[in-house]
This record gives sequence, C-alpha cells and structure tokens, in this order.
Amino acid sequence: MKRLLMMLWLAAAGAASSRAQTSPDRRFAELPKPQAGEAVATFAGGSYWSTEPVFERLKGVRAVVAGHAGGTVPSPTYEQVSRGGTGHAECVQVYYNPTVISYARLLQVFFAQHNPTTLNRQGPDEGPEYRSVAFYRTPQEKQLIEAEIKRLNDSRRYPTRVVTQVVPFRAFYPAERYLQNYFGNHPEHPYSRIVAAPRYQKVAQEFPELLKPAP
Repeated sequence: MKRLLMMLWLAAAGAASSRAQTSPDRRFAELPKPQAGEAVATFAGGSYWSTEPVFERLKGVRAVVAGHAGGTVPSPTYEQVSRGGTGHAECVQVYYNPTVISYARLLQVFFAQHNPTTLNRQGPDEGPEYRSVAFYRTPQEKQLIEAEIKRLNDSRRYPTRVVTQVVPFRAFYPAERYLQNYFGNHPEHPYSRIVAAPRYQKVAQEFPELLKPAP
C-alpha cells in the first residue's frame, strides 16, 4: 500500500513541478550530532511514516530521523530499498535523554506501536524492508530487548510469538529529505490518516504519561 501511494504521490508531484517548479527533495537528510548526555536508539517497526511520529511525541526525545539499516548497500535510496536486494529495513533513529526516558521505556513503546509477530509485514505494507528489528549498541541493550520479548511472549499478549530480530547496530543511513517527518508534513495523506494516525493513537492511549504536551 505504501509503495503504491508513494508512486501516486511522486507522479502528482512531478506533474505539479512543471507548474510550480517544485519537486521532492531527493537529497539525503543530515544526521544530528548527539548532544552531551544524549543516547541514540534505532528501531525498525514497519514504515517509518508510521514509526516516526510515535517517537517524536515522547518526552525526552529531541529528534527522530527516518532511514535504513540492517542491509549491505551504503546510503541506499528509497527506491533501491523498495525494489529489494539491499537487505535494509525502514528504520527510525531516535535521539533521546536517558534521564527523562529510559531505553527500556522506548522498547515498550516500540513493541506497542507495531505488531512484532508478523514476519516481513506491518498492516498493508509487505516485504523484508518492513520487518521488525531492534538494533542494540551495547550488551545491556541486547539484554533489555531479549527480556522484553520474553515478557511479551510469556504474557500471551499476542496469539503468536514475537519475530522481532535482535541485531547489533552497524550503520544507519538517513532517507531522503522529502521522506522526513512525513506525517507532520502531510497529515491529510491517505497513509497518514489510515495507517500512521491509528498507530500513534494506540500508543497515546497506552502510555499517556510519556507524551509531550500537545502543540
């Protein structure tokens, strides 16, 4: 679904560019530098159009960048990842203050905002680029991820077991600029209304105490 909607959106943008002299900014976004005392986490939970707005609204989170990780091709384009063969998953990189929100709490939000039991699929989006992955940077993060997966499996929250991959972090490549903050820039887009908004609302209901005040 996301791929089809993106193709239609790009076609419309291309047609409009001849009139408005605008087109999607295909330059890669820049990665922010972590501030003093700040930590970084990387998660893949389906489309970053849906994952990004969830983490952006959490207290203690300064920035969220949409991009790709887990593959073999350096700095892949959105089109390359969508065609397959790069091995990357759509991810978000989260810059947060661990004195305000812990990695363990980020994990709880990560698992709650998507279905970690569907292999290579999230809702209408299907393919390995939509797989569920928690990337760890330290042995402690790996332990926390595995503990959360065990807790979810033991709780029988889902009818089937969690299939989220637990993978050491290697590299994160930011996606193109026109793909960043897509929900915020295009709230009326069908994907934003049908897929992204319900995922955010689910987290807002389960973790209201973690949300920043409404803008």
